[in-house]
Amino acid sequence: MAGHKARILIAGGGIGGMAAALALLRHGFSVEVFEQAETLAEVGAGVHVSANGMAALASLGVAGRLMQSAVQPVRRQLRMWNTGQTWTVFDLGAISVATYGHPYVTVYRPDLLQVLADGVVAADPAAVRLGRRVVACAQDDSQVTLRFADGGEARGDGLVGADGVHSTIRAALFGADRAEFSGLVAWRGTIPVARLPVHLADNVSSNWIGPGRHVVQYPMRGGTLMNFVGIVERDDWREESWTTPGTHAEMRADFAGWHRDVLDMIEAIPEPFIWALKLRPLLPAWSAGRITLLGDACHPTLPFLGQGAVMAIEDGVVLARALAAAHGPGRGAGHSSGHTMAAAFRAYEAARHARTARIVGGSADNTRRFHNRALSDPVSAQAYVEREWAPERLRERYDWIYRYDAGTIEIAGDDSVEAAPRA
Repeated sequence: MAGHKARILIAGGGIGGMAAALALLRHGFSVEVFEQAETLAEVGAGVHVSANGMAALASLGVAGRLMQSAVQPVRRQLRMWNTGQTWTVFDLGAISVATYGHPYVTVYRPDLLQVLADGVVAADPAAVRLGRRVVACAQDDSQVTLRFADGGEARGDGLVGADGVHSTIRAALFGADRAEFSGLVAWRGTIPVARLPVHLADNVSSNWIGPGRHVVQYPMRGGTLMNFVGIVERDDWREESWTTPGTHAEMRADFAGWHRDVLDMIEAIPEPFIWALKLRPLLPAWSAGRITLLGDACHPTLPFLGQGAVMAIEDGVVLARALAAAHGPGRGAGHSSGHTMAAAFRAYEAARHARTARIVGGSADNTRRFHNRALSDPVSAQAYVEREWAPERLRERYDWIYRYDAGTIEIAGDDSVEAAPRA
């Protein structure tokens, strides 16, 4: 095995899978990414990338490229569901850079995926394999094997399951999915800014809050598109798919009585989509022997802290660092025994588990915060907002998130892991 580079297989070519692939390639590993789609594509929606996410992307060498299409909102603000009253929550722009060392940006998901994929292909043009749907995996003392729907196989030294909330790899390691409906339904749409009234094209990220529902809107793709997500408490929709079309009439009904700005945005959406938000129990472990998970495959979250995609990117950076450290100084990305691979995955998991669990919990807390019944009346709403979004409470909820740097946080070694079990 002398001179052999450890070969890491990645199931899933989304944002998390590509971030992990790029990080591993930059550490000298051999990487193959297997994506079931015939083309690399993301859902046409938006994503927040806060300072901690930009720190991770900077460590991957792609932050500058992303900034070419990203938007830096000047602030994040709350708006009252019926009156439109506005409260500034955070000043962003230069303030984020001065406070956390990196900007806070909003981006179009396909643009983020493309930047990561371009980085992977530049490092290894043969790393990405499209049209390969994973149906099973197995491991023994010497290797891990992926099996595909077309009957083919791939073998490597380690496997990363980056295959999302319906992860085949997670099911193989830990059993069937135990998703439960959250009682929340999401509406989404991507709006050409040219369709909107001029005052809605401001360079701000707005969170409309109201009893039993809320709306998030922000610009992306250089300010040419507006992302719209509306969350509603209802129990009559259970389909968990980002690509199920809805109707404008049903969407309007869910936000009846809301401010004219919200209704104008709904009317301007070319095609609305609807999906049910589901909850999954926290996994006590993400790894087994030569196999581990990242992103939504192991810590799916409600989208109310703006950290879902960022957590997956951070995972990829920390995972690659843990694997590189396991090979020791000066040994590069040499072949990993089952013991070394398992120890590296355990170290990655230990470095990430508590943080991601806390973010999942914080996202659930924001559901109650954004939908509180105190928001029914302007008088009670004013006192509620002043209390819940007071500066000291904001620091408690967000400062620890934004100050994190996946490229420098400590990763403790784990020499207690036994050799890779059979699966």
